[in-house]
Amino acid sequence: SLKAFADVAKVSSSRSLRAGRGKMRNRRHRQRRGPLVVYAQDNGITHAFRNLPGVELVNVTRLNLLQLAPGGHLGRFVIWTQPAFEALNQVFGSQTETAALKKGYTLPMPVISNPDVTRLIASNEIQAVVREAGPAHTKRPFTQKKNPLRNTQVLVRLNPYAQVLRRAEMLGRNKRTTKKSHKKSASAKFLEILKAD
Repeated sequence: SLKAFADVAKVSSSRSLRAGRGKMRNRRHRQRRGPLVVYAQDNGITHAFRNLPGVELVNVTRLNLLQLAPGGHLGRFVIWTQPAFEALNQVFGSQTETAALKKGYTLPMPVISNPDVTRLIASNEIQAVVREAGPAHTKRPFTQKKNPLRNTQVLVRLNPYAQVLRRAEMLGRNKRTTKKSHKKSASAKFLEILKAD
């Protein structure tokens, strides 16, 4: 009296030929997924359901995520037998005790007891501690990127010490030019002395 036959009928009516080469590779037909039956002891249950299209059976100790949520979609119609439902605490354990059939397995505990994060942030306790929001900072629109190797203002903005280096370089260049001019005058006098002799 589960009224699950509608799902079986949906599966049988959805059976169709696969498009493409899969037909030749033992994947001839496509069909929807039907209900999943979870059992603890196989007392002929697999033989009873084997001829119903789309109905899958799985032992409670071998539950598979791909069967519980095929294609990553939660909410598959799962039918549990009474012994399978009672065996869940032994297989997976509970919040207080570890699993008996899985060695060292404990159920993952929730990190926060209240998962409603927006309500938590809006609560008076957190709002009393949180700093007030400052003025809205509007980001500048996209401007053309200036090359700091050619544009000195951008270079100074990136590296303020570049101005000091540039000044030192200019002073050094001036010193070198003055020294060269003295040498030229000395060499000219020397030439005059040579010519006189």
